[in-house]
Amino acid sequence: MKSLKYIVYKEDKYYVSQCLNVDVSSFGNTLQEAIDNLNEALELYFEDKNAPKTFLTINETLMGETTINV
Repeated sequence: MKSLKYIVYKEDKYYVSQCLNVDVSSFGNTLQEAIDNLNEALELYFEDKNAPKTFLTINETLMGETTINV
């Protein structure tokens, strides 16, 4: 069993869920659907024999916002 961290954000009318440990993401019409779809995508990712079996260990997560001039 693996414990993975993820974030969910709203992009237009969809919720996007993104795993922070491996490069896997998904989306849904609702928050729960986005999380459920991410879980399914992660299960499929780790079932793939060619997928790396190591992943980034994240002990603590923080969320922030900043502004830049572009």
